[in-house]
Amino acid sequence: AGMAGAFLMEIRRATQSALLVIRYAAAELPSAPVEVSVCADSLEVRSGGSCDAAALPAGVSLAPSSCRGLRRLRGDGLHLRVRLRHPPPAADVVFTLRESLKPNKNYIFYCQSCGDIVVNDRKFLRVLPLPSENWSDLVEEWCCHPDPFAGRTLHPQHGDCFVGDTFFLLNSRNESHVPESSKSKDNTKVICKRCKTMLGETVSSGTIKYYVTEVIIQSAEGSFSPTPRSQFVQSIVAQCLLELSSAKSTFRFTIKGDNGKTYILIWLLNSDTLLVESLGSSSSHTDFTLFGDILTPSSGPVGTWNALKVLYQPCIQCRNKELADTWEDDMGVHPLKFPSETCLELLLILGVSTASLPPSLRCMNSFQVRNSFY
Repeated sequence: AGMAGAFLMEIRRATQSALLVIRYAAAELPSAPVEVSVCADSLEVRSGGSCDAAALPAGVSLAPSSCRGLRRLRGDGLHLRVRLRHPPPAADVVFTLRESLKPNKNYIFYCQSCGDIVVNDRKFLRVLPLPSENWSDLVEEWCCHPDPFAGRTLHPQHGDCFVGDTFFLLNSRNESHVPESSKSKDNTKVICKRCKTMLGETVSSGTIKYYVTEVIIQSAEGSFSPTPRSQFVQSIVAQCLLELSSAKSTFRFTIKGDNGKTYILIWLLNSDTLLVESLGSSSSHTDFTLFGDILTPSSGPVGTWNALKVLYQPCIQCRNKELADTWEDDMGVHPLKFPSETCLELLLILGVSTASLPPSLRCMNSFQVRNSFY
């Protein structure tokens, strides 16, 4: 049947359960009966005299006697649910944005797109977290007297780095690439000298904002190691969602551009997902690939990824405007701001991933489904 053991397994660590999809291309549904054997550490599929097997990665052990709900869906393949013998390995601790810089260490900021040096050999004496961007809206709830922070702004001094949800604030000193402040929005953008990518914007005559999706920060003792753009963007955004949901119990987010427009609505479903994928034969890989060129296993035919499962709605070209307006007025929704071009990149990444899922797993209610890897 040309299946060659290709499968997709979505594991929930919290419940120690998994959804297993043994995949066929739409035109390759076998005419002969299919026999599926589930072992603790492997899967085997027999059909029409052929036998295909795939070993599970280390740390993933199934309980074969718990298999239930076997069914075949056209366009998907075979679906079944199974429990795990024991919890899979815990997810690696996420390298959070607030922990990416330490005081009294020298750092170099690189343009993520081309690797050009943006900030060279800078030592920060203080690395301080900023409150949320809408913190001033909540001051009246905190204070029983007039707002003591009215008219005040937080600007880093020499040796300071302030860390926001999606950006770093630095004192610009005499950085040669930083444009002069101007009333024109376009003239405040900070552009990479080499590739002309927007890296951030000037906040004042002495302060510059760098977006976390546009720069790579590494120790001055190290060397620049490039990361594919799509992989970097989705990893950074996933870290933002995970960090904010853990710190603030916030699970709904609006993705906004630097032009003030809302591009995407995101609803975080869970952060305990472990995805396992066998690439299988070339034919099945062409029709179904969850990761595509974004994340390909570096070794062996089976790859594993820690993932956040999210629902999302695009808001470009006035789509979902009513829902976006409702979320805009909801204090439980947290806004995340990125360069507008990056918002479009993220929307494309979401769309490609959704299209690569088996059709039955692409939607939930009116939202589209996506797994973000970190």
